[in-house]
Amino acid sequence: MATQREVSPEQQAVEQGLVDAVVASFDTCPDSRLKELMVSLVRHLHAFIREVRLTEREWAAAIEFLTLAGHITDDVRQEFILLSDTLGASMQTINVNNQAYQGATEATVFGPFFVADSPPIEAGGDLSFGAPGEPCWVEGTVTGTDGKPLAGARIEIWEADEDGLYDVQYDAGKRAARGHLFSADDGGYRFWGLTPTPYPIPNDGPVGAMLDAVGRSPLRASHLHFMVSHEEARTLVTHIFPEDDPIGRKDTVFGVKDSLIKRFERQPAGTPTPDGRVVDGAWSRVRFDIVLAPAGV
Repeated sequence: MATQREVSPEQQAVEQGLVDAVVASFDTCPDSRLKELMVSLVRHLHAFIREVRLTEREWAAAIEFLTLAGHITDDVRQEFILLSDTLGASMQTINVNNQAYQGATEATVFGPFFVADSPPIEAGGDLSFGAPGEPCWVEGTVTGTDGKPLAGARIEIWEADEDGLYDVQYDAGKRAARGHLFSADDGGYRFWGLTPTPYPIPNDGPVGAMLDAVGRSPLRASHLHFMVSHEEARTLVTHIFPEDDPIGRKDTVFGVKDSLIKRFERQPAGTPTPDGRVVDGAWSRVRFDIVLAPAGV
C-alpha cells in the first residue's frame, strides 16, 4: 500500500487542490457553525482517503455498507446508532458534552432502545411488567452536586430481559422492563427491576458483519439504563454495571466507566425483601446514588 510520502509532489498537489476546492465551496455558508462542521469534516475525510490510499472498490463497499444500514433501520432499530456506538463515536460525543463537574454522576451511551412512552410506576413498583429475569431491588437518592436532595426528578429506567432482548424487539408496541418514576422529597427512589445480564447488540445486519470481519464480539456488558432529569439540573443518561460482569471493559460500545460499576448483592431464595414482597427464588439488590450537575454546565 502506498503511503502519502510515496506519492509524487505532482499527485499530492492534485489531491490538495481538490481539498481546497471543496473547502472553498462552503465560503458563502450563512451558518458559521455549520460551515465549521462541514469544513472540518471535509478536511478529515479527505485526509483519511489520502492516508490509506482508499481504493475505488473499498469506497464502493463503504457505500454499500451505509446503504444496508439505512435499509435495516426502522422505528425500532437504529443501525446508525449501533455503528456510532461500536466505533466509540457515541461515547466520545458524550465525553465531550458531559464534562466532569464536582462529583456529578458520569454519563454513558444512550443506546438504540429508549422509547419515550414508558409506563409510570409508584415508588417501590415493579417495572418488569412480566419480562423474564431474576428480580432486582434498586434504590438510591437523587441529589445535586451540593448534596441537597432533588425532589421530583424524573427517573427513566429500561433494560433487556434475561434473554438479552428489549420489549420493542418482540413487538414495537410492547412495554416491559422499562418505566419511570419520580424522586421523593428526600431525593429517594426505589423500584423492582431485573438483574442485568450480558447480551449481544443486534448483530444480524451490517454492523454485526463489520464486528465479525474485524474479530470483535457483539456483546454488551450487563447494565441497567437510567435517564434522570430535573429542571435545576443537567439531564443525565447513564448505566450501572455489575462489578462481577464477565464482559466488563470488553463492552462492545465502550460504555463502561469505573464509577458506574456497582455491587449487585445476590440474595439467596427465602431472604426477606426490603418491602416485604415474596420472591420465588433468588434475587439481587443494588444501591445507586445519583448526583446531577447543575443546568447549564
